[in-house]
Amino acid sequence: MNVDDQVLPNSRSVPWTISFAMRPDLRSRLFDEAAMHRLAALGSVRAEAIDDFTSPTAREALRTSDVLVTGWGCPALEPDVVAGSRLQAVVHAAGTVKNHVPDAFWSLGIAVSSAADANAIPVAEYTIAQVLLANKEIGAIRSAYRSERAGADWNARFPHAGNYRRTVGVVGASKIGRRVLQFLAAFDLDLLLHDPYVDSDTTRRLGARQAGLDEIFRTSDVVTLHAPDLPETRHLADARRLALMRPGAVLVNTARGGLVDTTALTDAVLSNRIRAVLDVTEPEILPVDSPLYDHPGVVLTPHVAGSVGGELRRLGDTAVSEVESWVRTGAFRTPVRPETLAITA
Repeated sequence: MNVDDQVLPNSRSVPWTISFAMRPDLRSRLFDEAAMHRLAALGSVRAEAIDDFTSPTAREALRTSDVLVTGWGCPALEPDVVAGSRLQAVVHAAGTVKNHVPDAFWSLGIAVSSAADANAIPVAEYTIAQVLLANKEIGAIRSAYRSERAGADWNARFPHAGNYRRTVGVVGASKIGRRVLQFLAAFDLDLLLHDPYVDSDTTRRLGARQAGLDEIFRTSDVVTLHAPDLPETRHLADARRLALMRPGAVLVNTARGGLVDTTALTDAVLSNRIRAVLDVTEPEILPVDSPLYDHPGVVLTPHVAGSVGGELRRLGDTAVSEVESWVRTGAFRTPVRPETLAITA
């Protein structure tokens, strides 16, 4: 018997039907022609994306779908929405599933996967770049050079610039936090980690040493946040902890805006005591008169550390691989476990 003739563990006589639920403009950005061909090899693919589960057409698509590929803009998968469907699996072509998979959904026994591992890559890359540039004080040096347009003794002007033997504190050993630690291990840095769910052996394997939150804020040259947005993590970077930071230290937030007390951070930055790199804020879009937009000690970006542009293809390819895994084996490579959602992003 040829390999192509072998019966796959999760094969069946009825063709698989795969549908999309996301913003209509997103499908073509996530899935190129090659990705769509891979999906078509698995069964029937409905190319049009659903973004509203209330219409009869959408309900019929859900009822007759075996696998639902979701993305940003997917409506909530409430139990009554998928009731009576033959849906077996949801594959999210992005990070967290909390926005569209409610607690009640898990009782249905439908398997869920996510491309969170893939989305962690660009966030970690962004974080590494910002940490290294912050320690090098590139923002201040660039501003001075652009203003003066002349040579200077930059060593005398910036005697503490550089990454050698600097301390970086990582808050949260999430998928992103772990990648950040792995990347930073290549540099001559002292790495600290705070995560109440990670033991000392795991911390050592990640190239760091365990530290309390206050110690991290007090001793780090850069503090980078990678914790989930939970009641117990809300405003973990509050006025008290920000006051612990060394003069000139940098707070990096690529996680969730709610981890930082925006008012307290604004006060700390305006006093020119600390600097900040913010890809997420609370509110998500700051008021137009916020001084954080123009302050020279702040790098402010509009939630773009995650996958953007061509990086969306990585999310799409990851989702396709998960659909292939499910159809062929009945299992995901990166399943989402409901019991871990309480402590993850």
